[in-house]
Amino acid sequence: MSIKINKNIVGYEVVKPEEELEAMKVAAEEREARSSAKVIRMTEKIMRPEGMEALEGSTYKIKTPLDDHAMYVTINDIVLNSGTEFEQRRPFEIFINSKNMDHFQWIVALTRLMSAVFRKGGDVTFLAEELQAVFDPKGGYFKPGGRFMPSIIAEIGDVIAHHMQKIGLMEKEELSEQQKLMLDQKRAEVEGIQKTPTEPVGEENGYPASATLCNKCSTKAVVVMDNCATCLSCGYSKCG
Repeated sequence: MSIKINKNIVGYEVVKPEEELEAMKVAAEEREARSSAKVIRMTEKIMRPEGMEALEGSTYKIKTPLDDHAMYVTINDIVLNSGTEFEQRRPFEIFINSKNMDHFQWIVALTRLMSAVFRKGGDVTFLAEELQAVFDPKGGYFKPGGRFMPSIIAEIGDVIAHHMQKIGLMEKEELSEQQKLMLDQKRAEVEGIQKTPTEPVGEENGYPASATLCNKCSTKAVVVMDNCATCLSCGYSKCG
C-alpha cells in the first residue's frame, strides 16, 4: 500500500524492533484484560449476596391531604461489581407500608410488580416516568412547596425518580447559576410589585400569592412579568 506525502519531510524517527515488540505486548495485555473482565449485570438470576441478609436502602415518607395515614416507601439496593471500575448500585426491591387498609390490595400488587421489574435489569427508569403520568379522576393535590401531584401513584413515581437520581441511574435537571440569578431577580421584582397593605407577598411555598400552576414542573410558581409568563421554580417560559 502506497502513501502519498503532500508536505515536506522535516524530520523522521525509526521505530526500534524492541520498542515495536513492547508496544504490541502492552496492547495484547490490554485486550486480554478487557476480554477477561467479568462484568455482572442486573438480571433475574442475581440473588442476595451470600452471608448477607440485609441490603442497603432508603425509606421515604408520603403524606397526602387525601388520607389521615402516611405511606412509607422503602427501596433496597444491591451493589454490582463492588470494588471495580464497573461498580453500580441498582434498586433490588421496594416495599410500601400504610395503616390504611383500603390501599392494601393495590399496594401489594404494585410493590411485587415493581420489584420484579427492578430485578429484570436493563433500563428501569421508565417505571418512574410511567407512574408519574397516572392521574386520579377525583383530582390531585398540592404538596408542601406548591408542587401539584395528580395522584398518590404519581407521588410514588416521584419518590422512585428521586431515589434513582440519588444512586446515579437518572440525571437530575438543575438550573445553571445564571438561570438561578435571573429567577431570583424575577421573584424580587414580583414581590416588590405585590407588596401592598391588602395583598400578601407570598404563601407557605415561598412563591408569590398570585402565582399559577406550571405545566412543566407542576409547581404553583408561574408569574407574569412584562407580558411574559415565567416559572420561578424551573425557569420555563413561553417567551424563551
